[in-house]
Amino acid sequence: MSTSIQPLSSIGPADPEKAREEELKKDPAKRDYLQGREELKKGDYTMAAMSFHNALKGFEEKGDEQGVANASDRLGDVCLEKKDFTAALEHYQRAYTICEKEEDSFSTLALNKKIAAIYREQGELNKAMEVLFDMVEHYQLTRNPKGMVEVMVVIAELYREKGEPLKAADTYRTVSSIHKNFKHKRMSEEFAALADELEQA
Repeated sequence: MSTSIQPLSSIGPADPEKAREEELKKDPAKRDYLQGREELKKGDYTMAAMSFHNALKGFEEKGDEQGVANASDRLGDVCLEKKDFTAALEHYQRAYTICEKEEDSFSTLALNKKIAAIYREQGELNKAMEVLFDMVEHYQLTRNPKGMVEVMVVIAELYREKGEPLKAADTYRTVSSIHKNFKHKRMSEEFAALADELEQA
């Protein structure tokens, strides 16, 4: 029977929080990224931008593509808050390219939503439409009616903004029929009424 007692110093940290801190000390890029997230939450956009920028540089140096995509996405969020749409678009598109290459459809959809919103904000409604129709196609392929309905409602709003009420009505009718298929009677009726209203206008 062994009588040697394991020295306390050789036992790893029992505290998971402490283990995480140790991990972050080894990875300054991750630390900058998490710091940026905290600053973004607080609304300190200048500091958040600096942290995400530092994180981005760190991830680039390590060749960590996922890190680059995450930092680019967050930099896009900061630019969006500051209403710098051109820069936001650049960051989102960089993240999108990486996510598409990695076949990360969940992230590409989230980025598409942000990209379409920027195009809409800039009055580039046709570009916004293109992105949204790509999303509809994805939701059709993955059989996701909830996602499809959300995007089609935005498409209908864009048709209204473009002064194309009949196309908007048509889109609302499609949304209504999807709700009807899923026995969402009230929602189906609401969208049908919106379509009627536009057709009679």
